[in-house]
Amino acid sequence: MNRTRLAWAVAALLASVAVAAAPEPTVNKIVADYVAARGGVAKIRSVQTLRQTGRASTGGGREAAVTRELKRPGKSRFELTVQGMTAVYVVNAGTGWRVSPFEEGLQAQPLEDDAVAEAMEQVDFEGPLVDWKAKGHRVELAGREPALGRDAYKLKVTLGSGDVRYDYIDVKTHRHVRTDATRTVRGRAVRLEMTFADHAKTGGILFPRTVEVAAEGRPQRLRIVVDTIEVNPPISDARFERSSRAP
Repeated sequence: MNRTRLAWAVAALLASVAVAAAPEPTVNKIVADYVAARGGVAKIRSVQTLRQTGRASTGGGREAAVTRELKRPGKSRFELTVQGMTAVYVVNAGTGWRVSPFEEGLQAQPLEDDAVAEAMEQVDFEGPLVDWKAKGHRVELAGREPALGRDAYKLKVTLGSGDVRYDYIDVKTHRHVRTDATRTVRGRAVRLEMTFADHAKTGGILFPRTVEVAAEGRPQRLRIVVDTIEVNPPISDARFERSSRAP
């Protein structure tokens, strides 16, 4: 091998070693890039109310109309309409109630503690990664894994409550594309995989337009397609007050 070829071979080897040894970004850097991709912390914090409407299905051609309304501080209302009947689930400042005509008629019933805790996570407009230290959470980089067919950082998020979830952030786009978490469903711990796709901005903030939820050991997947997103629409506090009957 002549000297020129030898020099190129050595240079290529050194380059490959440098790439292989390149350190992963810090958790703070990953989170900062993710926040910037969403639109920036100022935009995210400017959201005081949010309304999303769409369709939910589990296959078989049947769909339900869904609406979610959020309002600071700590207010959440979720409606699901099937064949003219509407179920309502509301959380307000740490307490919750539901009206489920499919199962219990039209009388309001208290929400279980686990359901309230889950809804309170969703009422956090910023999500657990934004200001995670101030919120009392712990975030660790647990490596990389494919998510939705793309390379993603896997973040282990230990919430202040002690619950653990894993958030996957796309390495190239910095978008949140998947969350793995364990939820209590009817008294049983169920591992859920939630994926987020078709991201687009509304009001300068990035939102996923397609959400899929799969429960471990169950063949069905819940698919939610978001048709409209309203940032800071007027929403009355009365929407979150307990009533005796569904609207």
